[in-house]
Amino acid sequence: MKMLTSFKNKLLLSTLMLFSSILAFAQDKKVDVDINVNKGNQSQWYTQPWVWIVGGAVFILLIVALTRGGKKE
Repeated sequence: MKMLTSFKNKLLLSTLMLFSSILAFAQDKKVDVDINVNKGNQSQWYTQPWVWIVGGAVFILLIVALTRGGKKE
C-alpha cells in the first residue's frame, strides 16, 4: 500500500511538473516592443547639473548649521 501511495505521489508530481513546463513555454512570446522615453527635446529640472550642485551645497550648509548649532561658548 505504501508503495502504491509513493507511486501516486510521483505520478502526480510528474504530471504537475509537465503542465507547469507547458505553461512556462506557452508564456514565451517574441514581441518587439519599441519604447521611446524621450518625448520631445524638453529636459526635466532634475537633469540639470547646476541643480545638483546647488542642492549639494545647501545640504552641506544645513548639516554644518545643525551640527554647530548645539554648542554653547
